[in-house]
Amino acid sequence: MFSLISDSFLGSFLQVLLSGGVFCFSVSFAFIMYLNDMLPRDGGKEFAVGGEASRGKATGAGIIFVSVFIVTTFLFVKISAETSIYMGIFFLEMLFGFLDDSSRKPWGRLKKGLLDLTSAAAGAGTFLYFHGELSGFHWGNRFVSLPKPMYFCLAVLLILVAINVTNCSDGVDGLAGSLFLITVVPMLLLIPGRTESDFFRSICFFMAAVLAYLWFNTNPSSVLMGDAGSRVLGYVIALAAMHSGHPLLYIPFSLMLLLDGGASLFKISMIHLTGKKDFMHTIRTPLHDHARKNKGWPAQQVTQRFIIMQIVITGITVIMFKMACP
Repeated sequence: MFSLISDSFLGSFLQVLLSGGVFCFSVSFAFIMYLNDMLPRDGGKEFAVGGEASRGKATGAGIIFVSVFIVTTFLFVKISAETSIYMGIFFLEMLFGFLDDSSRKPWGRLKKGLLDLTSAAAGAGTFLYFHGELSGFHWGNRFVSLPKPMYFCLAVLLILVAINVTNCSDGVDGLAGSLFLITVVPMLLLIPGRTESDFFRSICFFMAAVLAYLWFNTNPSSVLMGDAGSRVLGYVIALAAMHSGHPLLYIPFSLMLLLDGGASLFKISMIHLTGKKDFMHTIRTPLHDHARKNKGWPAQQVTQRFIIMQIVITGITVIMFKMACP
């Protein structure tokens, strides 16, 4: 394990956390502000509600704040082999997303799917290698162990779902980033021995980087994270759920992301499987488009209401969790 700035130099756990968080936020903020002219421009989403409004905006900002987050982790954390592997995976997800963002012709679903599958398998395998004892889930006060091959397959599925629903939800200013923060906080707080966990510390730094990005992504936004950011957000949520030992809590803690982006994935999948192009024709997906076009909610209202709903769902889940596990 190594870091360029050690705990002994900075002092206590909290000092390291605050110092790294402030550094990550400040550098991400400055780089997004001064380097956004170097980012590719969004071409507008042809079928998305309000897609033309994003045309010409800087996109791919994920390459800035994800890169700053990775550097911050190496600077401020006594990083283990496990977290080093995660940083490599995040970097590749960011890079593939940025190349897609900047490509004149968007990458095909098959190409992106194979890349996501490979990175998901790498993440699931890394987690099992270092945390084989967590290959299962808590049910009340019991921990239900699963055979490692079964857990591996389910972990790959979890990562793939998290990546894609978060990516699909990134269509309204401030939505994906805000829901990410609301989702990941309770998961991180469930990580056993979190004060000693370099994964916990690194993700806290990532939250600071996302906050810096959200400053520029509030409605009306000037910068978009693109696939370079949204795919990493989803990956982090999945890993946080696995590290918490409560992967089933991904469902309620990420419910608005699942409903929003998942509806789009479900609709597309069923159209391909059934051949019925009018499947769910009365529901526009992602659901944030349905809310804007069919319900007439302004973009800012969509973000605020989705956030409120997720906070309520998370609060109810936490209360029920505490009752089940006193």
